[in-house]
Amino acid sequence: MKFSIKFLTIGLSILMLTACEKDDDTNPKPQSTSINKILPLGASRVEGARPEYESYRYELWKDLKENDWTFDFIGTQSDEATYPAFNSMSFDIDHEGRSGSTSGEILNGLNDWLNQTGSPDIVLFSSPGGNDILDGQDYNQTISNINAIIDALQTDNPNVTIIIEQPAQGRSNFMTTEYTNAFNQMRQDVLTIATDQTTTNSQVIAIDMFTGFNDTHMADEDHYNEAGAELNAIRYYKVLVDVLE
Repeated sequence: MKFSIKFLTIGLSILMLTACEKDDDTNPKPQSTSINKILPLGASRVEGARPEYESYRYELWKDLKENDWTFDFIGTQSDEATYPAFNSMSFDIDHEGRSGSTSGEILNGLNDWLNQTGSPDIVLFSSPGGNDILDGQDYNQTISNINAIIDALQTDNPNVTIIIEQPAQGRSNFMTTEYTNAFNQMRQDVLTIATDQTTTNSQVIAIDMFTGFNDTHMADEDHYNEAGAELNAIRYYKVLVDVLE
């Protein structure tokens, strides 16, 4: 009986500790008070999975820090990979990249994420509809979802700047004719979306992520290696220097 009570006590202690750890994991991050709050939004190309494949976020962060910009990456997600310090500074690991997510899943979760992070000043909207295309989802619905995501961001902050990618393709031996046609169509539709969704106070800017992008930039079928991440970062930076306060 004494052994059983002791065992039960230990078990309850473990359960209480586990519960506390889970509570800590679900505590929201403090909302940023920085100027230039940047929300990297998308799926696995935003999230990254170092060392298997890279996100552009680290290279972009270094470019911005090297040029003395004040900014803060925000998002409910935290990058758990290891990154070298840069000029004695630690990488800003916050983001809203959710691997495997479709446009519908991003749309469904967005308002809750924004409630947690606070309003971004700038959104980097990566590879819109990429997983929808790969999953064979209805293309018209994907376009509707992308427009609705932008609507939600502008409702949250009427002055938000949204930089939306004309997405880079996957590795050449992965891209079927169907995939290629859909990605080409998405690039054209992103231009239309950017024009139609721009308001007096909120710019929606299309950014070409596909020109010059080839297999040497790929870690696998559809994710970036370091060269691909750096190419994306350079293109984002060139747009951001005209947007940042």
